[in-house]
Amino acid sequence: MAGSWPATSYETWRATCDTLHAHTQVLGKLAVRLAPPEPELQHAALRLTARGWETAPLPSPGGSGALVVALDLHRHEAVAEHSDGRAERIPLTPDRAVADVTREVLAAVQRIGGPVRIDPAPQEVPWSVPLDEDYQHARYDRDQVAAYFAAATEAAKVLAAFRAPYRGRSTPVNAWWGSLDLAVSLFSGLPADPPSADFIMRNAMDAQEVAVGWWPGDARYGKPAFYGYAHPAPEGFANAQLSPSGARWDGTLGEYVFDWDDVAAHPDPASAALEFARSVFQHACLVCGWNPALAASAAGTPPPVS
Repeated sequence: MAGSWPATSYETWRATCDTLHAHTQVLGKLAVRLAPPEPELQHAALRLTARGWETAPLPSPGGSGALVVALDLHRHEAVAEHSDGRAERIPLTPDRAVADVTREVLAAVQRIGGPVRIDPAPQEVPWSVPLDEDYQHARYDRDQVAAYFAAATEAAKVLAAFRAPYRGRSTPVNAWWGSLDLAVSLFSGLPADPPSADFIMRNAMDAQEVAVGWWPGDARYGKPAFYGYAHPAPEGFANAQLSPSGARWDGTLGEYVFDWDDVAAHPDPASAALEFARSVFQHACLVCGWNPALAASAAGTPPPVS
């Protein structure tokens, strides 16, 4: 793909996308197992860095130092690194099964950090084969991964700019391995009732928030898009006319969306995406009754640095 904001769709790289998605789940499950638990499951989130998806520094399971596990999307390899400098690398090749990569990553972590076991059942995906037995997903097209990474990097920059001035509690730009999306959450400071008793919902959605994110598309919604939602969302939340042109409410998803193709077609894609994020947030603050000072801070009033 020629540019950082190319028109694309999930269907054009579905096989590779699903393989990459499965690899991120191995990293996420290591974070779940090793990181100290945080509110709203923040300890389970990954990060998109200049080299790809990776964990925060995790306590070594052997009790000595820390380790980071990453998917290097430039060198196309999984990496396990210990804080003492040791590292092991596992190639991500065009037809290497998720099962093989999973087993090698876990073995590498054990060699440099100590024994660890994860729940290999994949989460929030249409397939159910355990990660360490998954020979269904093996396609890995390096050009498609590079194109995805370029797009994801631009999306992450928008989300970082959106959350930067906010003076309430917020998350960093999280890379969520369950749904393969990037997202930030801005919180009002008030608790909220989770929408269900499901483990993830019960723990991840116990505070009033507005979330804005980006995903590369999946089987449910087959194209990349920015999205935004409020929790809890009062009656009438879906009735706004947001900006820029092309932003719309999707009743099936229950979210506002701004399709990637519309973003990419804009003369200034980054500005258009940022305008969408701010539009979602300001509408949510108004209808959800947030503190006006918090709402204003997301637009830079008062400025974050003087």
